[in-house]
Amino acid sequence: MKYIDEYRKKELILAVSGELKRISKKEISLMEVCGGHTMAIHRFGLRALLPPNIRLLSGPGCPVCVSSQHFLDTAIACSKVPGAILTTYGDLIRVPGSVTSLEKEKANGADIRIVYSVLEAVEIAGKNPGRPVFFLGIGFETTAPATAAAIAQAESQNRANFFVLSAHKIMPPVMKALVDEGVKIDGFIAPGHVSAITGTSIYNDLARVHGLGVVVAGFEPLDMMQAILMLVRQFEAGTPKVEIQYRRLVHPEGNKIATELLDRVFEQKDDRWRGLGVIPGSGLKIRAEFSGFDAEKQFPLTIPEPKDPKGCICGSILRGLKTPADCNLFAKSCTPEEPVGACMVSGEGTCATYYKYRS
Repeated sequence: MKYIDEYRKKELILAVSGELKRISKKEISLMEVCGGHTMAIHRFGLRALLPPNIRLLSGPGCPVCVSSQHFLDTAIACSKVPGAILTTYGDLIRVPGSVTSLEKEKANGADIRIVYSVLEAVEIAGKNPGRPVFFLGIGFETTAPATAAAIAQAESQNRANFFVLSAHKIMPPVMKALVDEGVKIDGFIAPGHVSAITGTSIYNDLARVHGLGVVVAGFEPLDMMQAILMLVRQFEAGTPKVEIQYRRLVHPEGNKIATELLDRVFEQKDDRWRGLGVIPGSGLKIRAEFSGFDAEKQFPLTIPEPKDPKGCICGSILRGLKTPADCNLFAKSCTPEEPVGACMVSGEGTCATYYKYRS
């Protein structure tokens, strides 16, 4: 199949649904760790097509949602550096920090600009040589190569006033952390865009060591249903392995140019995740050779102890332990227009998705 509408054909989707109902006998819990997958499940009403023994969990797949309160507070502090221009992707501006938000600081006069590419931030630095220009680097292995490319470009262009505050994270450590914590997971629907960069070897330990199936899936309804069917077949047969459903984009070896650039600019670090605490080796920090562009190194700011929003259960939702329906704030005092927690802000956030498709 070559065209998107082929992956939305009702008869094909219902055929997979029928096969799932025929072969799936055991209770099984599958977790998607991509906000795009969470949206697809709700947008296309896929839960209604599954037998009741198949349980879908939403995990920490939204970059905005998993960025820690400490990172948000540090970003807000960067916006207050004298002369600073702070650049960010749009969703992050509305996430509440411990006391304020980037949106409120912008309203109070801070020079905070929404960009669609990190290269825009490098360009802004070139046009404002006397001012520090910060870029908030968030996202998984999908967006991190672009940040790495921007740092390399800033070096080649002598943009000494360009700085990155990195909250980039990598997926396998958090997937393993959830399993080690004891969250009931029998298989993972793995993120397609992350896997297009990394390849599939990053998931091998989940199958080999933890005995969990992993299927890399696309984002159309037939993609998702096929991925679930592949995981159910593995589970019923007792043969966990790593498979690719999203073959039109993902290859086992990944994108070597992107991964080489990542390795050149970044190295792994222990990092904070909202609701999960510090996970060893789960973040990306800028290597010493590029430390001149590292906001944390060049601007050692003192940040008070972060405070999570009172009553918000975003952390438990990100771990797959609760759903938005379990939150007393959901769709009441916490809405996309007035979000209390990060999970309600981003379009990929579980709470925002549940809210949008709650009917």
